[in-house]
Amino acid sequence: MYYGEKVCLRAYREEDIPKATSFVNDEELKKLLVTNIPFPMTLWEEEEWIKSQKSNQDGNYNFAIEDIETKKYIGGCGIQEVNWLSRVATVGIMIGDKEYWGKGYGTDAMKVLIDFIFNKMNIRKIRLSTFSFNMRARKSYEKCGFEVEGILKDEIFKDGKYYDEIIMSVFNK
Repeated sequence: MYYGEKVCLRAYREEDIPKATSFVNDEELKKLLVTNIPFPMTLWEEEEWIKSQKSNQDGNYNFAIEDIETKKYIGGCGIQEVNWLSRVATVGIMIGDKEYWGKGYGTDAMKVLIDFIFNKMNIRKIRLSTFSFNMRARKSYEKCGFEVEGILKDEIFKDGKYYDEIIMSVFNK
């Protein structure tokens, strides 16, 4: 387990499955996370995904985010892709429990994830993407040291409109 000030990053547990399924099927969350056509995830599919999450050597790690104070599962974050040659990792994060939005839990979780990637994996650059309408996420990433590296114009189609995808990165200094 890896600790921040507010959160702990830990392995997923079987008891997280129902809550995780509700998070990934929440309409508002899907708008913030999914780049393709949103489709409901079944409890079985989420269970299979969680059961498949094991520490591995290819660099793909996924963590449940837990509130240190209440021990409540509130979301997830992880490393989706690692280029070992150039030492670049791509990450993602989701605070699924809306009670924890805008209170620094996502920022704390991202700081813990960054520390893990830079200091445990010896990666030199972390990148992510967000959508132009998700200012809360962008501000959180900037607090963690991420800077805009590029903008993909009209890359995302949501609710009948096109939006930019913002590519951000932070370097290990």
